[in-house]
Amino acid sequence: MGGCGCKQINPNKYSMKLEVWGLFDNQDAFFDIIENYRRVNPNISDISYRKMSPDTYKKDLLEALASGQGPDIFLIQNNWLPAFADKIIPAPMAVLTEQKFRSDFVDVVADDFLNQGKIYAAPLSVDTLGLYYNKDLFNEAGITAPPQKWSEFMEDVKRLTHVDNTGNITKSGAAIGTAYNINRSTDILNLLMLQNGTTMVDPLARRALFDQIVKNGGQSLSPGENALNFYTQFANNNSSIYAWNPRLHYSIDAFSEGSAAMMLNYSWQIDTIAAKAPKLNFAVAPVPQLPNMPAVNYANYWGYAVAKNKTAYDSAQAGQVALTDEVRVNEAWQFLKFLTTRPEAAINITTNVAGQQKTTAVNFDPAVNYLEKTRKPAARRDIIQIQKNDPKIGAFAAQNLFAKSWYETDPETIEVIFADMIDKVNRGAGTPKEVIQAAASQVSVIMNR
Repeated sequence: MGGCGCKQINPNKYSMKLEVWGLFDNQDAFFDIIENYRRVNPNISDISYRKMSPDTYKKDLLEALASGQGPDIFLIQNNWLPAFADKIIPAPMAVLTEQKFRSDFVDVVADDFLNQGKIYAAPLSVDTLGLYYNKDLFNEAGITAPPQKWSEFMEDVKRLTHVDNTGNITKSGAAIGTAYNINRSTDILNLLMLQNGTTMVDPLARRALFDQIVKNGGQSLSPGENALNFYTQFANNNSSIYAWNPRLHYSIDAFSEGSAAMMLNYSWQIDTIAAKAPKLNFAVAPVPQLPNMPAVNYANYWGYAVAKNKTAYDSAQAGQVALTDEVRVNEAWQFLKFLTTRPEAAINITTNVAGQQKTTAVNFDPAVNYLEKTRKPAARRDIIQIQKNDPKIGAFAAQNLFAKSWYETDPETIEVIFADMIDKVNRGAGTPKEVIQAAASQVSVIMNR
């Protein structure tokens, strides 16, 4: 750690513990990271990691934060910031700057976690939708490569779908078109809307816009309605691309069984499929795109945030700095900077309130260490450059560069609205135009609560 010219002042000003709540990862994913950090910052006596249950995580987290006894650091989903803005505290500018944040992470991270120049969360990984395809079924159909455009996807669906004499689908070309028996169906619809150039909402006006009609070359069209119509056509038995219906097995099961040739899903389902069907010959390709449009994927991921107004620590012992909430916030964000951002030639861990400076070990990259253990696609640009040729996650990592999301004030309720929108079209309970207009009205009401 020599050669940085950093002055170290009273390196043990206090002894602090940090508690981290996470999901999906076991404690061993962070063991090396925590050990390295404790060596470089002796003021942190311990960092405890607690793996929470996804089923009750949000409820448990809100209750803990309300009590003032929750974790110092915790995960929030990329569309949770509108709901959690008053519960988390942004990074001090002395710890992490907007310039570094934007240069280190892919664009969608700044869109989701940066607001008015303040950084509210930092991720290790970003996930996007990939095209899972059954290589054996492709070979049997004489299809030599996965589709790159949606027009090719439609042609492949036609060739891969088998319907018997009574109209029953015996083999589906793709699991797409319905709401409730397709994993992440609403995310797929979001993908199609964003690829179509749909403006989803106006946050300032508190209004949904995904049903709006726009002018394009003298023509009037609704990109959101077109996306909904395209998605649901795959479940319309009068359509030439009919390939799915609500009676078929759940999409992940159908793909695992070999009764669906393609599905759209996230990287973490690779292990799910491999566990369900160890002998299934499948691969994952980038999602199809639209011609003459910018490449777009849909992001779904988590970032680490720091709790606001946690109950203060005990007063300091003689000769130590008082462990105020300011100290806690500073230390928590110092750790998140170490954990998630790109190491530099001389990174100083500076605790201003303690008057301390330390320099990190530049030959250890915590994010690389974590991603090598977990095999997840990176949130950081420099690691994507390394991952993009990875046979397992390369397609997902490369897509993170053009991933997008949108401002959702109540993601859970909006997901229900979008699923209901798909289902109504499937059931003939309204035209795509009628259904999407009603859904936009509902989302606008939510945004004005």
